[in-house]
Amino acid sequence: MLDIHFIRENPDVIKKDLEKRNQKEKIKWLDDLLKKDREWREIKQKIDELRHKRNILSEKINQYKKEGKDIKPIIKEVKSIPEKIKKLEEKSSKLKEIMIDYLLKIPNVLHKSVPKGKDEEDNKEIKKFGKKPKFNFDVMGHSELMKKQGWADIERAAKTSGARWYFLKGELALLHRAVSSYGIDFMLKKGYNLVIPPFAINRDSYDGVISMADFEEMIYKIQDEDLYMIGTSEHPLISMYKNEILKEDDLPIKIVGFSTNFRKEAGSHGKDTKGIFRVHQFDKVEQIIISKPEDSWKLHEELIKNSIDFWKSLNIPFRQVLICTGEMGIVAAKKYDLEAWVPKQNKYREMVSCSNCTSYQAVRSNIRYSKEKEEGTKYVHTLNATLIPPPRALVPILENNQNKDGTVNIPKVLIPYMNGNKKIGKKIR
Repeated sequence: MLDIHFIRENPDVIKKDLEKRNQKEKIKWLDDLLKKDREWREIKQKIDELRHKRNILSEKINQYKKEGKDIKPIIKEVKSIPEKIKKLEEKSSKLKEIMIDYLLKIPNVLHKSVPKGKDEEDNKEIKKFGKKPKFNFDVMGHSELMKKQGWADIERAAKTSGARWYFLKGELALLHRAVSSYGIDFMLKKGYNLVIPPFAINRDSYDGVISMADFEEMIYKIQDEDLYMIGTSEHPLISMYKNEILKEDDLPIKIVGFSTNFRKEAGSHGKDTKGIFRVHQFDKVEQIIISKPEDSWKLHEELIKNSIDFWKSLNIPFRQVLICTGEMGIVAAKKYDLEAWVPKQNKYREMVSCSNCTSYQAVRSNIRYSKEKEEGTKYVHTLNATLIPPPRALVPILENNQNKDGTVNIPKVLIPYMNGNKKIGKKIR
């Protein structure tokens, strides 16, 4: 969420941003938040004054006792103060609840480069990479390839687990492992530290990194436990630093996370129901950076470059897009996507999401850093970017590298991770 001090000092900036997002209805929330904030500060001042008065009166009682004066009137006044404080604290608590509710709903301030738009059609294409393959035969979709080659079993997964689950088998299971291992090694060479997080976190941790109002229907809740299955390693990897004050010399913190993730895909009924593009369980290699505010925009470009270089190394055609206002959630200030070419669908599909969340998650999670020669603390900035999301990434790998006989060529960089095999699949007649 936005820091209340920033909101007090920059209400016009936030109002202008809400207009850019086409969320003018939230300007009323902002105005009411500022009103409640003024009331809350006035009450806090009264409470402080009453406590100060109680201290002065207590000293006065001691003085009167020494002087032999009547202390009954003062004691009566002192006894009335706690009740006054209690009533004011109750008002303060109610105001604080309303303020926090507003703060959790008001979105981050967008970077000036974010284009206005309603949906994905308004995202701005930055650049295309690689050449789309040309085929002299009828291209098979990944689900058809998997079925003919016996690489996955969706039907039996439906029997054991329901829709959007899968068994990966044989060579495709090896390819899944290969892209994950290659992705981790790719980031280790860039100096990132590998962390495998817990696959479940509590409600407080989730509230620190996302808007549960927007995301809760997507995640799995563990019954009778204060635990939710993670939807991406970003959430536990940021939350691991909640309520901490980091040292300036330790920043930036650069992590490559590897996790198995779980999403209900609520609201996606009828979309990508075939194959393994949109599923309930998926592994992901993720990049995370925690930095000083002045470094975050440079590091945002570093993250997207890492992802671009990785996908170029796979020799998969893809494009980079800048996400428009209508497609932005409340957390990120700017977001890039990388979309890989999927021949059977004849379109680009999202593989990578790269966001600078500035201090929005840090304020919610209370993650700060201290400067050695300065008093006080500042909120860090948090950034995240997908590197590769198997099994989704298997879709463009299979489809772009397929041969007429049904076999699939392995991208050169993955061959060492495939026991030296340059091709998978038997010839299909």
